[in-house]
Amino acid sequence: MTHLAHKIAPSDGVFPAQISTHDQAIAAALRLAEDWAPKAARRDAERILPHQEIADFTATGLGAITVPKAYGGPELPILTLVEVFEILCAADSSVGQIPQNHFGVLQLLNEAGTEAQKRRFYGDVLKGKRIGNAGPERSREVLTHNTTGLHRAADGLRLSGHRFYSTGAIFADWIPTRANDAEGRPVQVWVPADAPGVTIPDDWNSFGQRTTASGSVIFDNVLIESDEQIIPVWQRAEIPGLTGPLSQIIQAAIDSGIAVGALREATAFVRDKSRPWVDSGASRAQDDPYIIADIGRLQIDLWAAQEVLRNAARLLDELSAAPVTAEASARASVAVAEAKILTTEIALTATEKFYELAGSSSTRAALNLGRLWRNARVHTLHDPVRWKYHLLGNWHLNGALPARHQWN
Repeated sequence: MTHLAHKIAPSDGVFPAQISTHDQAIAAALRLAEDWAPKAARRDAERILPHQEIADFTATGLGAITVPKAYGGPELPILTLVEVFEILCAADSSVGQIPQNHFGVLQLLNEAGTEAQKRRFYGDVLKGKRIGNAGPERSREVLTHNTTGLHRAADGLRLSGHRFYSTGAIFADWIPTRANDAEGRPVQVWVPADAPGVTIPDDWNSFGQRTTASGSVIFDNVLIESDEQIIPVWQRAEIPGLTGPLSQIIQAAIDSGIAVGALREATAFVRDKSRPWVDSGASRAQDDPYIIADIGRLQIDLWAAQEVLRNAARLLDELSAAPVTAEASARASVAVAEAKILTTEIALTATEKFYELAGSSSTRAALNLGRLWRNARVHTLHDPVRWKYHLLGNWHLNGALPARHQWN
């Protein structure tokens, strides 16, 4: 049943810790993962929205790790961000996915925001404010189709529209959304989550990633009080950047984390609970030669995917250190597409193979291990991997630069 979700404001009594190094970020992620993992099955089964877990994430300071040094942040590498997402999503991919748009939006702010906007919004993040997202409209039209718009009223600009796939909005302070300005040009509008006219119904009901709350945001004649809340993205239509690759590498890291978690669960289940097959001649399931071989095969495929993922992150870090050209943006999209293909494949393979390796006892409803495959299946649909193959083939065969948008 659709209902309005209770929100916890991160600034209410929670001031984030300061993270300044890669090692500190990884340690913080590992502490969160240790807390999240034992509760993941119950959260999924009962669809308990992770308000406390996200508040804990905010308190660690992880939400600010990409804030540039010029604005008071640590400006940690994209490689660090990738490893943080992988760690969190190995523990619980539903909770781990929630900050994805927070970081994607911060990248766009870095590329397209004014100095005043950067000072304001980066400052908010350093204070513990969270950024959500009001995603594409729910329509059979292409994802760039947009009827959400700003219109002029007697008291200023007002925003109206109904968005979906709004991961993070329920937990956010700011909800940026794409809209058409009064002249019909695409802009990004930053809307306070508690502004009059903003409604966030808890209407996400997917069979996987059940607690991401990736449902609707409704803007009903919302007053936009300042021009500072509007980023004119139409001005960057022909300017290359890394916003798309950054968004996509986070998706690949989530899938890699799902695979890491599934292989970890499979190994533990086989060791502790599975029985050997009668024809194996083994006294323990972990001595079954076919299970051993399958675990080895999954592990090497996972390591390969992780290495390609990390190489892509290193490339993005290298490219971000200089002005981004069209060629550099294309190289980034190609590298991330390679990672996305391999992390998608290992997430799906590892989660499906899990039950074959662990045996029929792993399918008991009380264990809720079915969430592993459901999460992988749902999240890997975020954008179609078949188009990643097309992107790579067109690049290598025809030298075609990938289209620049948030899914490349």
